[in-house]
Amino acid sequence: MHEDTGVEVRQGQFFRYALPRGWGVAEDGNFAVVLVAPDKAALTIMVGNAGLPIGYNPMQYVYERLAPQFPGLSLGQPQPAQPAMGMQGAWVFHLAYNVSGMPCRGIAKCSVASGYDSCTMVITCAAAQEVQWAGYARWLPQIADQIVPTHSAAFGASAMMMQSLQNSIALRQQAQEYREWSQQTWQSVVAHRDQIQEKNNFYFRENLGGVETFINPYDSKLVELSNQHTYHWVNRQGQVFSTNNPSENPNAGSSEEWVPMIRYKP
Repeated sequence: MHEDTGVEVRQGQFFRYALPRGWGVAEDGNFAVVLVAPDKAALTIMVGNAGLPIGYNPMQYVYERLAPQFPGLSLGQPQPAQPAMGMQGAWVFHLAYNVSGMPCRGIAKCSVASGYDSCTMVITCAAAQEVQWAGYARWLPQIADQIVPTHSAAFGASAMMMQSLQNSIALRQQAQEYREWSQQTWQSVVAHRDQIQEKNNFYFRENLGGVETFINPYDSKLVELSNQHTYHWVNRQGQVFSTNNPSENPNAGSSEEWVPMIRYKP
């Protein structure tokens, strides 16, 4: 597909987006929307996170979110760009990567909105195989830019909770029920392949969202938490204590019972 042949506006649970005719939806969650061409030679990605530290480097954020999906990713120098609606500033990066020996190119824009003590960053990215990129470059970045948040939980904003414990470390908590992944609409696969694809999609979503999934031992529910911390504890009220110090124990000097959370693996 080398030119825009029409789009369909869709409303997901968290975002509204324009889907090119014949394309499939690979991800439609609260952190990201991923649209894929029928031949899988092109895609758009929108991914965002709330609660990031003020002054977080946009180039670093783009690389951290896209590198796990784009092997051998390299980014060009940032250039100022028009920010997404509701954002304060933006930078655009030309990118290159390689998939199974096939060189690919694209463009990614990182928009930033800063608050009092944290910021939100959103990436809109359009990419395709290098031999097809010239045709896609005329219209695909505009499709990526049309993805609009329509829910307060988009980017994990409503699930973010900051709490001061002991040495005034800022903690963040994200909680939501684990949901099943929707099957890709452009192909039919056998049951075993479905199971493998669902597992890959689970980790793909975690990488995009910058989160890891843990089990709450009190109610066995799944909780997505920031991967910026290694150790997580939870009490009976569902409050989460996160740290990178393996010797730090919130039970010390506390009247609450805190239990370590277990990493969930599908």
